[in-house]
Amino acid sequence: MFRTIQDFVNEWNNESTATQRVLDTLTDESLTQQIAPDFRTLGQLAWHIATTIHEMLSRVGLTFEAPEGDEHAPSSAQTIADAYRLSATGLANAIQSQWTDAKLTESTDMYGEMWLNATTLRMLISHEIHHRGEMIVLMRQAGLRVPDIYGPTREDWLERGMQPLV
Repeated sequence: MFRTIQDFVNEWNNESTATQRVLDTLTDESLTQQIAPDFRTLGQLAWHIATTIHEMLSRVGLTFEAPEGDEHAPSSAQTIADAYRLSATGLANAIQSQWTDAKLTESTDMYGEMWLNATTLRMLISHEIHHRGEMIVLMRQAGLRVPDIYGPTREDWLERGMQPLV
């Protein structure tokens, strides 16, 4: 659990930077990739990540500029990446200017349950990491090179002249 706003901002900056790198790798053509019919496309997952930031954090009273959107993703990868950038930056600025550390211990109704605001922040990051993982699988299926996030990718190992583990 986050005990200070700065603790959250530090982790948010790391994770949102990683997510931005993933989103910046997408192409317009890749947005239609999906694991199977009736599952979200890569574009829908990316758009969901971009729009959930504001959807979740507006429930706890933070106000910042961010795209409004439903599950229908734009057909432009650049539009999605730019929307995420706006939302991620907006959140970081808003929480630092609108909250104090004491606000983290307050509870808010989130989807019919009472969550500590610190829990909501943790869930936002966990939610993003979860969907980012789904996206990476779809990106590989679409033939995109995925960025290294928590360590080297298969391609990174090969470029270093090493045999990646299978």
